[in-house]
Amino acid sequence: MEMHQIRYFLAVAETLNFTRAAELCNVTQPSLTRAVKKLEEELGGLLFSREHHNTHLTELGQLMRPHLEAIWSTEGAARALAKGYCRLEQATLRLGVMCTISPMQMVELLGRLHEQVPNLDLTLVDAPAREVVEQLEAGEVDMALVALPEFPEKCHARPLFTERYMIAFPRGHRFERMNAVPFHELDGEDYLQRLHCEFRYHFEALDVPKRHKTVQRYRSEREEWIQAMLLAGRGCAVMPEYLPVLPGISMRPIVEPEVSRTVNLLTIAGRRFTPVAEIFARLVQRHPWTAQPAPAEVPEPVA
Repeated sequence: MEMHQIRYFLAVAETLNFTRAAELCNVTQPSLTRAVKKLEEELGGLLFSREHHNTHLTELGQLMRPHLEAIWSTEGAARALAKGYCRLEQATLRLGVMCTISPMQMVELLGRLHEQVPNLDLTLVDAPAREVVEQLEAGEVDMALVALPEFPEKCHARPLFTERYMIAFPRGHRFERMNAVPFHELDGEDYLQRLHCEFRYHFEALDVPKRHKTVQRYRSEREEWIQAMLLAGRGCAVMPEYLPVLPGISMRPIVEPEVSRTVNLLTIAGRRFTPVAEIFARLVQRHPWTAQPAPAEVPEPVA
């Protein structure tokens, strides 16, 4: 059974005239008649009774009509949906974003995406780095922005920007007198741990000996709690360079060794992009990541 056979059958059922039905379908009457006859052969009985100028549906034709109408209607809806999808009339994107990426780095980019895809239906899936990678592998997100030292073999990573890890501390802390903070200076410091931070993966990837031991005073998944504790003078914390911080928090780069992370656009090799994902991939690679704003407050270091 082919769709044009159903179309011709429905035209005849509506007009009860083979000639008029052929005109409506823009085909010759013999072509329409052959298609209806073939459909009758496939269904095993006559669909129309033709008596001179009196054409009407047989009992089988009446029985089959609502079912064939449903098939034609469903096919039309599917075709319209697919056409709208390809024209971005119904454009969805599920974007996995590592939760330590600052939203401030994303808003301009997402604004440009909305300009190109006004009907965009965007879902941002915010999670720790490795969880985002797992969601990408499982097909729960279309693509992801992630920074890890290495990825599964089937993932394809396009580098976007690199940022250093900094040590954040309250005003008046001894680190304020330094241009940069060597790792060994963290020894014995009270430390506030950001539980979703992927810093340790990047540090471990350097394969250097750990020459410091901090005193962990507080742990939280939420950046606002860590920063509140920083302002209260409860310790220091490692943060990525472009993470917005509250006024009163100072930052210095960590050195000896310097640790940084590269944020990548992560996709699955061989997995086809949706139309809106293709647009986002182009935009994200042209986005001026290197021009990101500095943290809210980075006082001038003391010489």
